[in-house]
Amino acid sequence: MGYDYALVHLLYTIPPAGILSACYYPLCTKIDLYKILFLIIVAVVSTTPWDSYLIHNRIWTYPPDVIIGPTLFKIPAEEVFFFIIQTFNTSLLYLIISKPTFHAVYLRGERLIYDGRRLRLWRWLGTVALIAIFAVGVVLVQRRTEGLYMGLILVWASPFVLLLWSLAHQLILGLPLSNTLVPIALPTLYLWMVDTLALRRGTWVIEAGTKVGIHLWEGLELEEAVFFLVTNVLIVLGLIAFDNALAILEAFPSLFPSLPALPSPVLLVQALLTSTKAYDDDRIEGLQQALARLRLKSKSFYLASGVFQGRLRIDLVLLYSFCRVADDLVDDAASSNEARDWITKLVRYLDLSYAEKSTSVSEYVSVTFPSFAQPALLLLPTAHLTPKPLYDLLKGFEMDLKFTSSNHPFPIDDEATLMTYGSRVAGTVAELCIELVYHHTTATTTANEVSRIIYAGGRMGIALQYINIARDIAVDAANARVYIPTTWLKDHASRPERIIENSSGLIVETMRQRLLDSAMHIYGGSRGAIDQLPVEARGPMRVAVESYVEIGRVLRKPGYKTKAGRATVPKLRRLQVAWKALNI
Repeated sequence: MGYDYALVHLLYTIPPAGILSACYYPLCTKIDLYKILFLIIVAVVSTTPWDSYLIHNRIWTYPPDVIIGPTLFKIPAEEVFFFIIQTFNTSLLYLIISKPTFHAVYLRGERLIYDGRRLRLWRWLGTVALIAIFAVGVVLVQRRTEGLYMGLILVWASPFVLLLWSLAHQLILGLPLSNTLVPIALPTLYLWMVDTLALRRGTWVIEAGTKVGIHLWEGLELEEAVFFLVTNVLIVLGLIAFDNALAILEAFPSLFPSLPALPSPVLLVQALLTSTKAYDDDRIEGLQQALARLRLKSKSFYLASGVFQGRLRIDLVLLYSFCRVADDLVDDAASSNEARDWITKLVRYLDLSYAEKSTSVSEYVSVTFPSFAQPALLLLPTAHLTPKPLYDLLKGFEMDLKFTSSNHPFPIDDEATLMTYGSRVAGTVAELCIELVYHHTTATTTANEVSRIIYAGGRMGIALQYINIARDIAVDAANARVYIPTTWLKDHASRPERIIENSSGLIVETMRQRLLDSAMHIYGGSRGAIDQLPVEARGPMRVAVESYVEIGRVLRKPGYKTKAGRATVPKLRRLQVAWKALNI
């Protein structure tokens, strides 16, 4: 009886598990725990017979004075724990790296001809390579000479890799290398170093007649290096296959109308076996455009989107895309008449979307709107949204057009008008976001409670719009727009025209701080409602709100930095704010 192997865990495998757990804890969800537990069960079940065979045949051994004693089919308890802790650590690293990834945009259907042909080519190349590796393993096992251990590794691992490759090659090839190679390479390199120490100490021993005798470096047998590499490959590919299945389930509600919070293994396999011919390529392309639009236009909300999950995340991204496209159609119009025409067309689009019996919405959109705008309109989840906030949003756009009026070019007369404007262009969006939260949650909440939280969300939207206005005074002035209430300016013997002439100086900074004071007051009165949201949305919603409020905090401090006339929050600071918001 000894403790050498146990010390390997105490010194080298358990500490990383603790660090990774602490890092991921604020981001962890039930589906993440399900993934990890599922992978651990698969790892233990699939590795135990193989490992037991190696020990029974003395291909590798454990001296009695290095293990505590209990075994499972002659496998020391410490070795069984290694199956668990390696899977746990590699899984957590993968989850940390892939958390922001929007897996649905990496799906490809048959209509994407070029990608389809390329994927098929890579699929068959990978398949042939894995079959060849299996064949090499069979030959080495049959010879039963120095290559036996290597052969057993290849024969055991390659069928599992081939299965995962066949099921999830599309996502394996499509994901960024940071999502695939990094969570394989880092744990593998670390375990190579741990294994080198263990082999030198004699914690476990590979019998001389079964190994090829090649060392990756002094003290590390080639077979051991390959073993840790392929086991981490199996773990990461297993997680990618899981995410591939989830992406299919989440992206295509027409194929899978009902989606349990924790899909069964049968449902996951069913998703992976779904023919790519059944994929909705228009929806995939629409999601790709929506995510690109979010990444380009709003760094704060793009950061927050990464911590939402499932179909809620998809619908929130689609909602943002619609709002952005509608705003751009109006703002980028060549004239005020054209802008009003776009608003009229958007109203008609909503009329058709919410009519009980109407002509085809898709037909109207295809003949009325430019191609770049069509996916955003067609994918807006109107079935989950009440119409009033959407109509009110368009009324907010109408208020913007009053800036082009020759009779009254500065329509924000007083704070009441400003609040109405903020409610229409931002409060409505916040209300719609919360509607989506309650549509997708399984939590039970009374109608009165939902209404109260939606109202608070609308107020929070106003606060964020005030911050937006405070940030963009100079940018808006360059476009002949002044959202500072005229009555505020009169209090300082000024008027909107002077802000356009000079968008800096003491008066502007005074107005900026007054806007921020109002924003923070409204924010303070509404932030408590976030704690009443369903638990799965609280952290992500805090990230969304706090990331934007941080802009206001930056503006309140002297010497803030600007980019293109706007105050900016450094990326590291945004991440710190998000981390803090998740840990409340």
